[in-house]
Parts: sequence; C-alpha cells; structure tokens
Amino acid sequence: MGFNFNDDKVLARFFGKSSNYTDIPNHLFKDYDVKKGLRNENGTGVRIGLTKVSDVIGYKAGEDGKPIPCDGDLLFRGYSLRDLILNRKGNFGYEETCFLLLFGFLPDKKQFNDFKESLAERYELPDNFLVNEVLRAPSRNLMNRLQMLTLALYNYDSDPDTIDVYQTLLKGLNLIAKFPAMGCYAYQAKMHDLNRESLIIHYPKKEYSIAENILHMLRLDGTFTEREANLLDALLVIHADHGGGNNSTFTDVVIGSTNTDLYSAICGSIGALKGPRHGGANVSVANMMHEVIDEINYTKDVDAVRDVVNRILDGDFYDGSGLVYGFGHAVYTLSDPRAELLRDLCRQLAIEQDCMDKFEFYELFEKTVKEVTYERKNKILPTNVDFYSGFAYHMLNIPEDLFTPLFAIARVSGWVAHNVENKLYDGRIMRPATKYVGEHMDFVPMEKR
Repeated sequence: MGFNFNDDKVLARFFGKSSNYTDIPNHLFKDYDVKKGLRNENGTGVRIGLTKVSDVIGYKAGEDGKPIPCDGDLLFRGYSLRDLILNRKGNFGYEETCFLLLFGFLPDKKQFNDFKESLAERYELPDNFLVNEVLRAPSRNLMNRLQMLTLALYNYDSDPDTIDVYQTLLKGLNLIAKFPAMGCYAYQAKMHDLNRESLIIHYPKKEYSIAENILHMLRLDGTFTEREANLLDALLVIHADHGGGNNSTFTDVVIGSTNTDLYSAICGSIGALKGPRHGGANVSVANMMHEVIDEINYTKDVDAVRDVVNRILDGDFYDGSGLVYGFGHAVYTLSDPRAELLRDLCRQLAIEQDCMDKFEFYELFEKTVKEVTYERKNKILPTNVDFYSGFAYHMLNIPEDLFTPLFAIARVSGWVAHNVENKLYDGRIMRPATKYVGEHMDFVPMEKR
C-alpha cells in the first residue's frame, strides 16, 4: 500500500496499523496515578509550584480534604482584586497593579509617579521597528503577529540573552510598555493590507495611561471619554494575572526555567493564550452571542431566552457543542470575581452610552443560563470573565481581532512577575515525567517489513 501524505484516509489507515497509535486506555491513567490535564480527580489542579504573586480562590478545603464551593476571589500579592479595582486613581489602575505584581507591595505617591514615568519613557517602539517589523509584514492573526513582534524585539536589545533578575525586570518593563503599540499597530497594518483601509498611526502620549493610549492609538480621531478609558483600565487590571497555574503562565515558567531569553518565554505564553480554551475564549463568547442576538434580538421575553439556552445545551443551536460559552470555570465554583466586577462597570458605561437595553439583555441571558443549567444538571455554573469582557470591548468599539491580544497586553505583567519569581526562588529546569505504556519492539530490516 502506498503512502500519500495528501490523503487523510491513507494516513488514518497507517496510524491505525501501528500499535503505538492505538488508544491509551483510560484505566492506565489511574493505574499509574497520572493526572489528565494536570487535574486531580476532584477537579482541582495538580500543584506544580509555589508563588506569592497571586492566588485564585474558588473553593475552600473541607475537613476531609474535599473542596467546598465558595464565592470566588482573586488576590494580587494578597490584595483582593475588588479593592484594587474600586480604589484606582484615575485611569492608571493597571500601572499600579503592574508595580504591585512586579515588586510585591503597593507604591507610595513618589514611587508610583516614578514608575509611571519609567513606563512612559518606554512607550515608543525602537527606531525603524514600525516600518520594518510591523507594516511590512502584516498577519491575518494578531496573536501570531504579536509573537513575531515580541521575538523581533530580541534583535533590538543590545544584550537579549541576559537572564539575571534585574535585567529580566528591565526587559519586562520594556515589554509591558511596548505591547500596546505593537498590538494596535499590528491591527492597523492588517486592516490596511487586507481590507484596504486608510492607515493612520497615532504615536503614544507620555502623559496618557496605557489604557488611554490604547484607545488613542486605535481610534481614527484618537479621542475617548473618561469612563471609556476607565473601563479599559479595569479590564487590564482584571486580566493582569490569574495565579501561577493558568496555562500561559505555566508555559512562561516552563520555558523560562531553561534559562532562555525572556522574549522566547513570553512568545510561548502568547501562543498558549491564543487558544480558544484559554484567552481565545472571549472570542467564542462573542461569536455565540452574535448568533443568539441574530436569532432573538435584544428581547425581554424570558421564554425566548430560555428556549435558545436549551437549544444551545441540546446541541441544536450555535456550534453544536452543547456548551454555553462564558459560563463555568476550572477553579471558580460559585462566582468569578472578575465577572462580578465587570458587570457593574459595564452597567455604568451602558448608562453613559444609552444602551441599557443591550446590557439588560446580557443580564437576562446570564440569569437564564444559570437557572436552566441548575434545573438540568443540579449544578451552579458561575459566569466567567469572558461573558462580559466581549460586551465591554464592543461598547468600547474595540474590534474582535483585538480581544485576545488585549488579554496578552494585560497579562504580560503577570508573566514577567512569575518569570522573575521562578528565577529567584526555584531556579531548576522544569522536567516532569511521563510513563511509557507502549510495546517494546524488535527491529525489522526494511526488506522484511
């Protein structure tokens, strides 16, 4: 039988012929105490490290060790996300959060101003970077482009392979400051190249916060309202970190533990975040809600909403997966604090923009999903951050192409903090093990096969 790499059926037969491509029975995972997806049988994550950067609280441990559901909380260096969001100064909450994640304490006024100035001095891209790296090679996918641009910065660093903690921190500050421009310009380049739209470049302003600059660089007229910038600033804070066990941060630490350069580690994290099971989930929610709204509009009819939710769960609507995207979480059990905060912030901007009918529809859909899933599965399904983040971005007129890149722009601060922490307190290459469960084979010469 011939071997045609362009014939899926032939390839399937060849894979099926080898015992090394047959299924690995599920019982072997239990026999060898292997945790699928690094998850324990009770659904909690396998501990792969220690951290003081952040903590994701979704349950409490009972006396028998079993997790007990509780209202969720997210702690950055021990401070509740709610306190950080509600006590922001202007639109610089993200900058204060970056300081906290990187240095482990909240800055005083002078430290805060010095830090903001330090970031602002790093806003601009290197000479010729915009023309040579961004505009000449636009990409269909902005996350892939952000990876390439991150690696391109390696070539503009006079000593890119230095990995000591101090230099890693400086390189990290550079990435935090430059990611907004790279993401916004990558979008403008794509729209110009693929959609033949006018190319207008706004340079970042040093007096603006990162949130303000993103809106300034994205919009043709460069203008925005105070509340719009405040909502985007909150989104950046909310996405800045999420514990050391999330997929992209784990990727960052694994790659960084090899003593490779920071650019390579961050590039790996961007690749992990791109996936629809991780950062790309906000796009899945947005696509689902587009179809729901096309089907029933922004209705107040509870029965109509219940009907479409049941159809989604039955696999008869949207993508047939039976999943209602934006609900449920790997750690949070009763509530996701990020979603709770974001709901309130969206309500405030919806009032300003006179689009409360849209916001109230999202609230009704959220309430209905929780009711229906509890009736059908006797299970509380918490709203996760992705449900309201897409709605927030839509109110800010941010294109869906940038939903996940904005996640990366926010999360780079957390990635750098965990990278530095691992260098300080662990320092060993991460090298877990797998158990070989295939056969041992005797070699057969080609003429006898």
